[in-house]
Amino acid sequence: MEQIRPHILIIEPFYGGSHKQLISTLVDSLHPEEYEIYTLPAKKWHWRARSSALYFSQVIPQDHSYRVLFTSSVLSLAELIGIRPDLATCRKVVYFHENQLIYPVREVKERDCQYGLNEILTCLAADLVLFNSHFNRSSFLDNVKPFLNIQPDFRVKNIREKIESKCEVLYFPINFKVFPDQRPVEDSTDTKDALHLVWPHRWEHDKNPELLVEVLLELVNRNADFQVTICGESYQEVPEAFDSLKEKLGEKLINFGHLTRDEYVRTLLSGDIVISTAIHEFYGVAMLEAAYCGCYPLAPNKLVYPEIYPKENLYNTTNALVKMLSNWCRNPTAFRRIRDKFRMKFSFEKYSAQFLVSRYFEKMNIKELRPEKIS
Repeated sequence: MEQIRPHILIIEPFYGGSHKQLISTLVDSLHPEEYEIYTLPAKKWHWRARSSALYFSQVIPQDHSYRVLFTSSVLSLAELIGIRPDLATCRKVVYFHENQLIYPVREVKERDCQYGLNEILTCLAADLVLFNSHFNRSSFLDNVKPFLNIQPDFRVKNIREKIESKCEVLYFPINFKVFPDQRPVEDSTDTKDALHLVWPHRWEHDKNPELLVEVLLELVNRNADFQVTICGESYQEVPEAFDSLKEKLGEKLINFGHLTRDEYVRTLLSGDIVISTAIHEFYGVAMLEAAYCGCYPLAPNKLVYPEIYPKENLYNTTNALVKMLSNWCRNPTAFRRIRDKFRMKFSFEKYSAQFLVSRYFEKMNIKELRPEKIS
């Protein structure tokens, strides 16, 4: 009997967080013999973006039957195809979790233009470019020309037009079924307890921990009754804004640092409000997961958030955020009615793996699926 050879090549240079979660969700609906995955650990992001193409060119076998190549924009696809022209015949699909053209650097001089240029070249080398939100797609395309105009001479033209025809939006598929439904609306009787605030984001400057600290300390100044969990991944140093926060919040801070998966789920199921203070966000998996588990999302009225949440879940200023939280902390019973009403009305289906995975495979031109695994 002839051995079946994998026809799907999956490459992820930054195999962690949402990047790993996306791949795990997709391959769960494939036969093991259909695909092969090549990854690198989710650390040293800058080096993954610079050199992963060279690494993968060496480890991906020369003798293969790949028909589809799926990767994230961390990979410099143009470099890989240049080194490995045998992969050029694949249907090359690139997924953008974020884009580097508008990444908020602290100092303009810190911007390394090579990352954005790699993403532009990757789009040119791809057959299909998928973005996780309309905001991600539009912010990338709108900045292609301004970004390329940074160079002092020999500027290229019409690059946006060449890329735009390949670009589509396909939301990130969240497997909501892994979360137990332990907090149905009709059983919400915890009306006397202090509100539990949750901040489940990476401890990096683009998630704006400084704003979180400012808001929490102002709530303390206003004698607001609350508890807070600060979790999420910390790849490097603890943000300076978090220095001495434990002492300043005292018993109000019920968790400070990374949680195991089980702890994370329990936290979301016990939370009242999930807060984003981000200055850089293209989707927000943690926010949607928390909302599904019963938390009320509060996010800035910018970035991707107006695309996903109703206007009453968005704040325009720090003062507006503080005022909302302070008022709700004074009347948790009234707030929890608002929270439960949101949970009943919000549609999670269009962000679910059950709805989206088959659409990913349609875009990748994969016909052989196991329907029972994506139902």
